[in-house]
Amino acid sequence: MNKDQVEGRLDEAKGKVKEVAGKAVGNERLQAEGEVDQAGGKVQKTYGDTKENVKDAVKKGADKL
Repeated sequence: MNKDQVEGRLDEAKGKVKEVAGKAVGNERLQAEGEVDQAGGKVQKTYGDTKENVKDAVKKGADKL
């Protein structure tokens, strides 16, 4: 697991908390901020997943040599 995967998952979790809190107190701005944080976290997590997959593929290719 790399840094981007971890940070992305954390941002998704923080965003979810903000979204739920915003809904609970009727704060649309906080809710929207949470949704944006979740989307950004998902992008970063996916980027980290892709980096990890490429690293694994390169390692497998190098092992075959």
